[in-house]
Parts: sequence; structure tokens; C-alpha cells
Amino acid sequence: METLFKADLSAIILAGGKSSRMGEDKALIKIRGFPLLQVSATLIRAYANPVYIITPWIERYQKIVPSGCHLLQEVCPSGESQGPLVGFAQALSYVKTEWVLLLACDLPNLTNQSIEASLQQLHQVSDQATACLPRHDKGWDPLCGFYRSSCLTSLESFIQGGGRSFQKWLQSQSVQELFVSDRSVLFNCNTPMDLKRIIQFE
Repeated sequence: METLFKADLSAIILAGGKSSRMGEDKALIKIRGFPLLQVSATLIRAYANPVYIITPWIERYQKIVPSGCHLLQEVCPSGESQGPLVGFAQALSYVKTEWVLLLACDLPNLTNQSIEASLQQLHQVSDQATACLPRHDKGWDPLCGFYRSSCLTSLESFIQGGGRSFQKWLQSQSVQELFVSDRSVLFNCNTPMDLKRIIQFE
């Protein structure tokens, strides 16, 4: 697998959402018999080292996180997560590799093939690009793509200025499109109806 990499790769999985639309913790919902967070982490650790999982609830996930993955305590001054952008910045401060793969914890359709196809594209990313992300109708899909770890300075400056939107921050960055042939791999499992759609195709 190492020949796929442009450089060494780390991964960050965000597990700090409230799951308010689902009504229960999405990370713990079982897909194919295993918690969704465990499925994602197990898949990604074959391609990235280390794998960081940032969450306000470390104790909740300790028993399901596979070996080789590191739980990071999200700092939440208000008692609640400040959102995915802040969680990403906090975890990014631990990253030592040039590239990091950022993922939400609720991507049940990710496959080895889709990850490998994405990794192949890192060979063509411009040296000036901050990120390589899939594009959708309203902008970029920030929670299933690659970032250069050097973006941390810009990210922290944006957050210190009150910014919390990935889309607004990315407007100031050079982003290269990550081409995804099967967009179903980007499907987020957010609601009970989404979960039913996944289960019926298992």
C-alpha cells in the first residue's frame, strides 16, 4: 500500500457531533454488526498511521476503538463541542505527516477501493494546494478528503477570528478537486431514515 502514498499519511476522524437528527449516538450505531466508528477506524488504519479520533467523550468509545488508533480529548470550554472545524484544528496540532485524511464518523459506504482511488490522486496535487476535496453543488465536501498539515496556522487564525465554517475558511485556501466516481461513498448517515436505507442494502 505504501506505493499509493505521495507522502506519509495520518488520519483524523471527527466524533464530536450531537447526533440530534439521529436521536442516538451515530458513532455507536451498528453497521454490519459493528459500531460505525469502529468500522471507519478499522478501514482507515490500513492506509494511515497514526489514526486520531477526536471527541468530547473518550470514555464512551474506548472499548470500540481498534488498536493503532488514538483517542484525543476535544477541549470544549462551553461544555459542548465547538463544531467540526475546531475539532479538526485541535487534532491537527498532533499531526506530523505532510498529509492528513479527515473523515466524519458517519460514512458507512466508504470502501477500500474508494480510499485507494483517492490516494492515487495525491500524486497530482499541486504544491500550492492546501487541500484535495470532493466538490458538491454548494461548495466543497470538507469531511471526506485530504489536507496538508501546514494549513494549521491559517486554520487557527480563522478560528481565533471567530470563524467556524469550513466553507468560509476554504474560500481563502487553494483547494484541488478530489474526483469521486461513486458519490454514494460520501453518504452521511444522519437520520433514522438514512439508517434504514443503509440496513436494507446490507
